[in-house]
Amino acid sequence: MYDIIPDIHGQAGKLRGALRGLGYSERRGAWRHRDPKRHAVFLGDFIDRGPDNREVIRIVRGMIDAGSASAVMGNHELNAIHFHTWDENGPLRAHSEKNMAQHASFLQEFPLGSSDAHEAIAWMRTLPLYLEFDGFRAVHACWNEAGIQELKALTRNGVMSEDQLIKAADKGHALFEFVETALKGPELQLPDGFFFVDKGGHERREVRRKWWDGRAVSWRDIAISVPNPEQLPDRELPDDVLTSAYPSDAAPVFFGHYWMTGSPLMQAENALCLDYSAGLDGPLVTYHARPGQNSISLEHLRVH
Repeated sequence: MYDIIPDIHGQAGKLRGALRGLGYSERRGAWRHRDPKRHAVFLGDFIDRGPDNREVIRIVRGMIDAGSASAVMGNHELNAIHFHTWDENGPLRAHSEKNMAQHASFLQEFPLGSSDAHEAIAWMRTLPLYLEFDGFRAVHACWNEAGIQELKALTRNGVMSEDQLIKAADKGHALFEFVETALKGPELQLPDGFFFVDKGGHERREVRRKWWDGRAVSWRDIAISVPNPEQLPDRELPDDVLTSAYPSDAAPVFFGHYWMTGSPLMQAENALCLDYSAGLDGPLVTYHARPGQNSISLEHLRVH
């Protein structure tokens, strides 16, 4: 039996509270459930924003090492790897004002170039991009079957090599798109002449896509994180978009990343986002999954 835990973002207090509420306690150096058959599955984004990056990493690493948890990589782990990795042109992720601000809480605990930062980044490199269990799947942002199959062929059980991690930062390399989709979700280019203004006041000509929504027929249906959907074209989507949603007969998939708000709801009968902004002022939402399940029910969801 599995407890699926989404984006924590340095909020160690919320993580400890959720683990206790689910029946875990710290014994013999790691958090373990009193039922040895219970296993936690973390959906990535352990760092940034919250104040306790070190403690969150300690708890998650300890559980993985003890065999009481598994975890996938989130986009914040990938960003951190690239931020702390250099090639001949400099850091793989620019040390811009925006990126420094996003990564500030981690850098406060793990200064750039320190041995502690090096060790933490080395651990992040070991995280897989996806996980499959008996009857369900786990990924940080998006399960695109074609892209996952490419990652299966290219990586060792979803774990990228050092060379592949470098290539994943190169927009000209095929691996970049597969990794970006899995960890940040797919985006769609708007038709010519259309754009929307995001929460930061910036004009955007690409929209995040509800990749799980097979019922969407228009641009306004498919888009997520658009403050004013009326800025989008009220027209039918292209055929290749209409036919590429997550299949309704595919295995249930759990993911985070999207900073949902309000009461938890299902994205589809076989797709559930668990990220309800625990990195800021939202709750940590978890799901209790059983082996062999072929559907998702909100009855198995816990709000901590």
